[in-house]
Amino acid sequence: MGASLSTPAAPTVRAEAMMAAPPQGCPMHQEAQPVKVSPPAECPMHQAQPVKASPPAECPMHQAAAGPVHQDRAYDFVECPMKAAEGTKSDIDPANMMPPPNQVPAQDQPFALHLAREESTIPRHNTEKNWVYPSEQMFWNAMLRKGWRWREDDLGAKDMTNIIKIHNTNNEQAWQEILKWEALHAGECPCGPTLKRFGGKAKEFSPRARIRHWMGYELPFDRHDWIIDRCGKEVRYVIDYYDGEINKDNYQFSILDVRPAYDSLGAVWDRMKVTWMRWTS
Repeated sequence: MGASLSTPAAPTVRAEAMMAAPPQGCPMHQEAQPVKVSPPAECPMHQAQPVKASPPAECPMHQAAAGPVHQDRAYDFVECPMKAAEGTKSDIDPANMMPPPNQVPAQDQPFALHLAREESTIPRHNTEKNWVYPSEQMFWNAMLRKGWRWREDDLGAKDMTNIIKIHNTNNEQAWQEILKWEALHAGECPCGPTLKRFGGKAKEFSPRARIRHWMGYELPFDRHDWIIDRCGKEVRYVIDYYDGEINKDNYQFSILDVRPAYDSLGAVWDRMKVTWMRWTS
């Protein structure tokens, strides 16, 4: 959390290519699943019931709203075995009889990539579903759009599988770190937070990262800002990613520094309180 480094989103390609082949099995993340805590009675929308109850007033995140484009039809690609890779009709857009644009293989792509997508444990704002991670094909296309040249890294299909594993693991870890901070506000938000949006700011170093660099530490290789909804209140978290040792068992190779941004007096107080708790523990 805030005053010190947490642990691991966007991996460096060379580090990911060093990973061993991922463990077999489906679903992919059977190891190190976070312990699920039963939700309080105030949040009936998180319980399996034949008739859906209306959420209480303190949980406004479950309202119908349009989401980001990359989440459209996301659940069509959440399958095990990977239905999307089999080219079934459900992958075709009836409007143009073509697969989704970000799932189309690149012209010079040297090998086929999986189209299946994995559901995260991160609640998506304004829905009762979770965010869905990109497929291998989507990740490949996204890297190409950012100027990446695959020939320079000599990647194989298994390397891309490892990259997706690392990417997903890092994001799950980031969310768990955010939940530690949000535990300070369990009383005001019994339903728990949801993720509204996020963005990368790799070249916009945070003040904390710059201060650490002045002290002789390395700069983070990436930065993300995650905007969460705390039962109607928008809160921004800053996540700095640092290179760490490669763990082939849990696909972690980054060190994460996760903390609420200094956007409000409440965030300042939270960081002061956590710092004091660490010093006195």
